[in-house]
Amino acid sequence: MFKKFSKKKEESVPNDQLIKVTKAISNPPESIHLKKEDPLTTEQKQMYLDVLHHFQDESLTFPAREKPDESNTTADSKKPLSEFEKAWLTRECILRYLRATKWVLQDCIARISLSIAWRREFGISHEGEENGDKLTSDSVAVENESGKQVILGFENDARPILYLKPGRQNTKTSRRQVQHLVFMLERVIDFMPPGQDSLALLIDFKEYPDVPKVAGNSKIPPIGVGKEVLHILQTHYPERLGKALLTNIPWLAWTFLKLIHPFIDPLTREKLVFDEPFTKYVPKDQLDSLYGGRLDFTYKHDIYWPSMNEIAKAKREHYLQRFQRFGGKVGLSEVDLRGNGDELLYPVE
Repeated sequence: MFKKFSKKKEESVPNDQLIKVTKAISNPPESIHLKKEDPLTTEQKQMYLDVLHHFQDESLTFPAREKPDESNTTADSKKPLSEFEKAWLTRECILRYLRATKWVLQDCIARISLSIAWRREFGISHEGEENGDKLTSDSVAVENESGKQVILGFENDARPILYLKPGRQNTKTSRRQVQHLVFMLERVIDFMPPGQDSLALLIDFKEYPDVPKVAGNSKIPPIGVGKEVLHILQTHYPERLGKALLTNIPWLAWTFLKLIHPFIDPLTREKLVFDEPFTKYVPKDQLDSLYGGRLDFTYKHDIYWPSMNEIAKAKREHYLQRFQRFGGKVGLSEVDLRGNGDELLYPVE
């Protein structure tokens, strides 16, 4: 069960050492070094190849919804993988699903197939709104007007950081809030540097008096919403969470965490850190000054939101251009697609 720790006070940085920022940071500093990938065993490599060869079959088709309606065959007609879905189905994607399903071959294949259908249904199967995604920046922009979710900086292992601030909640509980979270997850993935395929969450439950109170809004989501979000994260974003740092946790949030505890995967629980100094996990020049860092950041929606989306779009364009350049195949590596090398580090077998 979750344990509550006494919080250590963050040491503030002198004003003359602060770095003024208004936009997302595109890339990690050169001082941050990625951890090397653990080599696959012979058995694991063969299992990876089995999954790869399965999804390389051009005759495979997939439904348009996570839970197809058997009575409506037209709406749920199956289609083969699109170019964008092949770009999503990378070497690292397959390995993430294999690890999440504990290297059970058929479970991995079934989970990936389910995620393909879910991504189609949710409207994020086209690698960005410029390519046809139904979930767009405009459709969720109102949710971020208070700055309740922000991509800013990179932690010690070059994971891009997504700040979640429930105390800046500005809307009523709705489906759009879930869409907003998924949109931001997709964007923080865009910010991942070559060789990193997980993200860091910094969750601050502090109350912010400058955010207008909205009747019907909730700082702590209802259990039903919490379970849906957990289902999405664990089923369709496996192995994406590298670290989750939580601070300023009120008793109500502790109660919520305890209620959803049975639904949280044991491996995910190991990645949760409660009320420890963020500077232990994030370089100061990559951390908001509110948490002991040097980034003097104030969220201004008309500046931050369009610039974040422009940076993410440029990174997606780079990724897709390299995907096409290297043959548009299932199983290309995210290291190669996010990188700049002229030769593939991980050729498709």
